[in-house]
Amino acid sequence: MPASATKTLRVAVLADSDTRWKWGALTAKRLVPDETDRTEVRLDGYLLRGRATPTARQLQEVGVHADSLREVTAVEFLRAMERGPEGPEGTESYDVLVLSLVGGGVQAMLHGLRGVFAGRAKRPVVVTGYVGVVYEKLADGLLLRHGADLVLANSRQDAERFRAVYDGVGADSSSVTEVALPFLGGEPYEGEHEPYTVVFAAQPSVPESRKDRAYLLDRLIQHARRHPAREVLLKLRSKPGEHTTHIEELPYQKLVQGKDVPANFRLVYGHMGEVLDRTDLLVTVSSTAALEALHRRIPTVVLTDLGVRETLGNHHFVGSGCLASWDQLDAGHRPVPDAEWVARQGVAADGSYATAFDAGRERIAKLLARPGGLPPLNPYYTPETAPGYLPGILARHHLGPDGVPLPGAPAADKAPGPVRQIVRRAARGAYRHGVQRVAPVIRRMGEL
Repeated sequence: MPASATKTLRVAVLADSDTRWKWGALTAKRLVPDETDRTEVRLDGYLLRGRATPTARQLQEVGVHADSLREVTAVEFLRAMERGPEGPEGTESYDVLVLSLVGGGVQAMLHGLRGVFAGRAKRPVVVTGYVGVVYEKLADGLLLRHGADLVLANSRQDAERFRAVYDGVGADSSSVTEVALPFLGGEPYEGEHEPYTVVFAAQPSVPESRKDRAYLLDRLIQHARRHPAREVLLKLRSKPGEHTTHIEELPYQKLVQGKDVPANFRLVYGHMGEVLDRTDLLVTVSSTAALEALHRRIPTVVLTDLGVRETLGNHHFVGSGCLASWDQLDAGHRPVPDAEWVARQGVAADGSYATAFDAGRERIAKLLARPGGLPPLNPYYTPETAPGYLPGILARHHLGPDGVPLPGAPAADKAPGPVRQIVRRAARGAYRHGVQRVAPVIRRMGEL
């Protein structure tokens, strides 16, 4: 190949929500070879059809663009991988495939892809991982992701935990690869803004109860009243009717209705990085936004008001120096993060972020150059090791115990017609209405 020639790396990302699309697409871009390798990347995006399929507005807010993007069922995606992308010389094969899904979705795709790629001389390098902080279902989530060529860990601490789980069950742990969260960035914090701005990063499912969510909202409003010279922002993940990675039964937009709020308090949407550009204090229960803020050296508080509990996820921040309560914040507390803890979390506040993905790039390059191609995908869960668990996971994606699509599985090879699109939107809206309106009422009635 001439020195001036370029090569094309073909990458596909399958995601099931707006946050996972963001993680998957940005991870793909971080893992491609350095520009000095004269590599062009074609990124094809696939959005798995389901309750959290992102809307056009959510995709625009994420701000990560692909060369092509379409919505698919699991079976449609497997058929697309079987066909491969179209290249200048006809049908080709993807080089890298990023599965940015919940654990069950990853496991189903690994088994489906194992069949799709069977007998092929070449298959893509399959990559998966986690969108943010891993604070629950560690073993379950990891074993559902086992079988990918790379299982990405966002920090040194996660890499150690991941390997310990795999080694502990006798599974191959060589796939665990330490990287960092792909969406960290922005200019370091250089001092207070005018006005001083406090941002509360809301989470769809933490805390879960109406009482706890109302408490946090009231304390945020009280903080705005106590400090009228400050701007106090409630940063929301999604608008009413939209879903993200987790279901939000009690959106803050609903809870704030009818409340008397001060002029310096308001709700905001948008890209988290842009909000952090004007943030002087980031407050959250356990959002990954805390790591984004720490990466930029923005003062960050993880709330203890509701306790330090595994169900809240704030136990992950024990030792960080960031734990504090609203009472302390109202009194002017300024947190000082523990440098050693921060270094173990992969936030790279020391400026080493540029090299955080080197190990991943090197591993992918070696796998792509492997003589004779890659071996078959080999998940830990099989019909022999998990006969009472695996078939149900596969069936949710219309796959049989062998990973082959079941008869009658939805797998249209062309875009749905207008009637089908209307029915699909109506069904999705009905589901969201049930989650956000009907389910809370039934739950409250059950508590009477």
